[in-house]
Amino acid sequence: MSEISTGSTPGELLEIAVRLARDAAATARRMRDEAIGDVQTKSTDTDVVTAADKAVERQVADALLTQRPGDGLLGEEYGDAAPVAPGAVRWILDPIDGTVNYLYGLPQYAVSLAAEVDGTVVAGVVVNAATGDEWTATRGGGAWRAGRRLTGSARTTLDQSLVATGFGYDARRREHQGAVLARLITRVRDIRRLGAAALDLCLVAEGTLDAYFEKGLNLWDHAAGGLIAEEAGLVVSGLSGAPAGNQMLVAAPPALFGALHDALVELDAAGGA
Repeated sequence: MSEISTGSTPGELLEIAVRLARDAAATARRMRDEAIGDVQTKSTDTDVVTAADKAVERQVADALLTQRPGDGLLGEEYGDAAPVAPGAVRWILDPIDGTVNYLYGLPQYAVSLAAEVDGTVVAGVVVNAATGDEWTATRGGGAWRAGRRLTGSARTTLDQSLVATGFGYDARRREHQGAVLARLITRVRDIRRLGAAALDLCLVAEGTLDAYFEKGLNLWDHAAGGLIAEEAGLVVSGLSGAPAGNQMLVAAPPALFGALHDALVELDAAGGA
């Protein structure tokens, strides 16, 4: 897609996304000491949200309202601002992906911002707010980090692959995910759990990790990172032909995807709570 009906190309939307995400990341860093003193919970007692999550989302929302008042915004903390007309841009924001890492001072938390048109993500950026590392992509334009085009891992066998995953906050879901992992870990080189889906997807896109899977992701968790992984040449999908989404997201190079997919189906990774 080279031209959006609103007159904004994916490249122009990416420029806006990068600028807003960098500013948002700076706010998250600046607020950390203050924000971790104001912590609430969402779905469970372990599912936390800080004052910075809310402040960062409000900052991006206000900037978009000023710069692009006709656009929509889906954010993790405040939901969908308003429906958008066909052909209009909807922004998809995770203000701090990896809030638990943020709370504990672990350097894996990110601002993730994507631009979507008619249900298709056309531009996205993920900024590791702790380090400043940045990954970007436009649909059809490739995925990039620091001027280098990303192409994913060259690994071809699952038993030699470093695979990332994540866990839900509900205890019943964690129990099932742990059981799946206990059987999968003997079939791979090792498992990593970084605690930020957007960063997992970016690290798979650049080949630092070989593959990634997780159940329970929301659109804001994977909109930007999923595009970055796709544009790096990875297969990003659900299981058994389903699209990537809440039931399951798998991201892997084509040479690994089939083996990981089949193992996850066998282990009923999309099952449980």
